[in-house]
Amino acid sequence: MMPTAKIGPYTLPNPLIVAPMAGVTDRPFRQLCRRMGAGLAVSEMVTADSSLWHTRKSKLRLDHAGEPEPRSVQIAGGDPDMLAHAARFNAAHGAQIIDINMGCPAKKVCNKAAGSALMKDEALVDSILRAVVGAVDVPVTLKMRTGWDRDNRNALTIARMAEDAGIQALAIHGRTRADAYRGEAEYDTIAEVKSRVSIPVFANGDIITPEAARQVLAHTGADGLLIGRAAQGRPWIFREILHFLETGKSLESPPLAEVERILIGHLEELHGFYGDLMGARIARKHVGWYLQCHDPDKQFRRRFNRIDDPLEQKITIQRYFAGLRNQEVFAA
Repeated sequence: MMPTAKIGPYTLPNPLIVAPMAGVTDRPFRQLCRRMGAGLAVSEMVTADSSLWHTRKSKLRLDHAGEPEPRSVQIAGGDPDMLAHAARFNAAHGAQIIDINMGCPAKKVCNKAAGSALMKDEALVDSILRAVVGAVDVPVTLKMRTGWDRDNRNALTIARMAEDAGIQALAIHGRTRADAYRGEAEYDTIAEVKSRVSIPVFANGDIITPEAARQVLAHTGADGLLIGRAAQGRPWIFREILHFLETGKSLESPPLAEVERILIGHLEELHGFYGDLMGARIARKHVGWYLQCHDPDKQFRRRFNRIDDPLEQKITIQRYFAGLRNQEVFAA
């Protein structure tokens, strides 16, 4: 049976959440994943440094126009007062859930004593949690890892701290900060945390197939799942997992015509959201993800990455998919 997922006063449509990913989970991607079945999509992280909020990038991250509720925004930083201010600012600009980033392993984040680096300083973690929860009236959630390194898995300690501070839900990636994205995720720590706290716990890490989703839910007893990298170029993974959890049967892969329609729609939304030049550049990485299995030698992607005009990008994709369909006809 599929679990019911709640965060504070919000009951999610289903327990599948788009994990926050810097440079990926912008508004067009979040909206696309919601249409493809995700129950919630968390924004890419917004810095707690208010001196950077005037930048175009930060302003775009504050744009939630047309997003379905509830809207969850992740904030990142290492200073309790700055994070509290960032929480108030984002809540005032439409965030209905504030998520604190203690899960990102990136050096540029951890070197500033933020992200998963915070897990090494439990006293600072406690101060941050209490400051952010006390700053806003909306639910506050926490995304973290299992610990600093494999000898220091302190997720349970921080989870209890979070519950005491008023955090409404936890998301745990099944790797340590030192692991980054290497090796395989482990779920025993997540299962232990779930068994020892009363707030919702969401599992994250290596959930790349519907079968893996079912196994992780069964192993951890989690209230839901965060899907990150597996949704890049495959936003339909959410409906595939939902169908499998509900029926035990696998959905067929989307036909080429549907993949083309989804990709073209995604490109158009990126162009409209960012503007022609920036949108065309950001579209390149998404096209690379969509076409991983169709363009293994990357010849098409190398050509596509030289295109700066949105209309030319769209026409080029349409021609490429027409060629793929012709190959299917000849193969049949």
